[in-house]
Amino acid sequence: MKNSVNKIAPNILETFKTQFKGKLVFPSDVNYNDTRKVYNGMIDKRPGLFAVCQDAEDVQAAVNFGRNNNILVAIRGGGHNGAGLGLCNDGLVIDLSAIKFVNVNTTNNTVKVGGGNIWNEVDTATHEYGLAIPSGMVSSTGVGGLTLGGGVGYLTRKYGLTIDNLLEAEMVLADGSFVTVNANNNTDLFWAIRGGGGNFGVVTSFTFQAHPVKMLMGGPTLWPIERVEEIMAWYDTFIQDVTEDLNGFITTMVIPESPFPETLHNKKFCGIVWCYVGDPDKFESIFKPVLNLNPVFAHVGNMPYPALQTMFDGFFPAGLQWYWRADFFNALTPEITAQHLKFGSKIPTVLSQMHLYPITGAASRVGAEDTPWAYRDAKYAGVYVGVDPDPENASTITNWCKSYYDALHPYSAGGAYSNFLMEEGQERVKASYKHNYNRLVKIKATYDPENLFRVNQNIKP
Repeated sequence: MKNSVNKIAPNILETFKTQFKGKLVFPSDVNYNDTRKVYNGMIDKRPGLFAVCQDAEDVQAAVNFGRNNNILVAIRGGGHNGAGLGLCNDGLVIDLSAIKFVNVNTTNNTVKVGGGNIWNEVDTATHEYGLAIPSGMVSSTGVGGLTLGGGVGYLTRKYGLTIDNLLEAEMVLADGSFVTVNANNNTDLFWAIRGGGGNFGVVTSFTFQAHPVKMLMGGPTLWPIERVEEIMAWYDTFIQDVTEDLNGFITTMVIPESPFPETLHNKKFCGIVWCYVGDPDKFESIFKPVLNLNPVFAHVGNMPYPALQTMFDGFFPAGLQWYWRADFFNALTPEITAQHLKFGSKIPTVLSQMHLYPITGAASRVGAEDTPWAYRDAKYAGVYVGVDPDPENASTITNWCKSYYDALHPYSAGGAYSNFLMEEGQERVKASYKHNYNRLVKIKATYDPENLFRVNQNIKP
C-alpha cells in the first residue's frame, strides 16, 4: 500500500524542499488545477505533489523522496499519454517539462534533447540545419513518451522508428543513481528503453541520429467513405511495394469545417496523408497511381518538414476528450476492410477517426528481438480514436472505439503499439511485447525490483 503525500511528516517535506531546486506544486497552491491538466481532457487525476524538475539532480532528489517514503510515483513529460499515465492520484508526479534543450551537432548529425522537450521544439531546431529525427504525427507530443514507446511517424518507412535512431540516453534509476546508456554502456537498459516504456527509470536526455530532411512533398488525399474497401485493398499492395521515400497513413475521418472546401464539410471520407522525402523530380511518376484513383480532394505539395508535423495540431488542442483503442495488423483483408466501412460510416463526432500507420521499410528490417518492439513483421499499427470537446460525449466516443476494436481485434496480430494503449490490463501489455516480455521482466527486476516506476504500461518484476 502506497502512502499519500499528505500523510508524509512535515519535517520530511521540508527536507525535500531544501534538496529540490525546481518548483513544488501542492493541491493547496493556486496553480495546482492548471498544473494537473494533461492533453486528454477525460483524465481527472489529483496528485499529492508535482515536482517540476530543473535538472537531473532534481530528478534524483524526487526519485529518492518517492522511494524512501513509499509514495506512488508517476513521470510526466509532454502529458500526451492517452490513458493519463503521466499522473497519479495522491502520489508524486515527477514533471520533466522544465528540462529542455536541443543541441544539434552538425559534424555527425546527432541531436541531444532534454527529457521534457516536445517534438515541435526539436523539429524547429533541427530544421534550421536541414535535419529531422523520425518521430510522430502531432508536434505537441512529448519526446520522452513517444520515444520510450517506439515512435511511429511520417519517416518510419525511410528511417525507421524513433527508437531505431536513439543513440544514447541519460537516466535516473529507481535507486537514485544517474547512468548513461548506449550500445556500449549499460546495454541491457539501452535495449529495454527502446520500446519498453518508462518502466526502467526517468530519462533526462536523449541523443538521436538525425537525417537530411528539410523540404518534402506532403498532404492529404480523400475519397468518399463508400470507397474505403476499394482504396484500402489498393493501398495494402501499393504501400508495401512503393519506394520507401514515400509514406502515407490511411484514415477514416470526418472533414471539419475549416480549412477544407465547404463541399467536404461534415462528410465522412477515407483519406491518406502522404509524406515523400525523395527526389522531387520523381514524385509525379511515383504519385500518379494515387491520382489515377480520382480522389475528390488532393492537397499534396512542397512544404517544410515541420509544416507537415504541425498540419493537424490546430484540430487537436489540449483539453479535448480522448479515448483510444489499437492493434497491429498484418494485412488489410476483405474482412478487415468491411469493418472499416461499417465503423467509418458511423464516426460519432467530427474529430473522431481511425488511422493505420505503415511500419514497413526501414522499421521492418530491425530484428524482432533487437528492441522490445516485438511486431517488426506487422504491416500496420492501427488506432481508433474518439475525440470531442464536450464531456457529455465521452461515453459516445468511448463506445464507438471499443466496438470498433471488438470487431477488428479477432483479425489483428494480437498486440498493440504501447503508446496507443489505455489501461487495459496486464495480459494486454504482455501481448504487446510478445516474445520480449520475459526479457523485460528480468531487466525490470534488476533495476526496479520494487516497481517504483509502475504508472505506465507496466512490466511487473
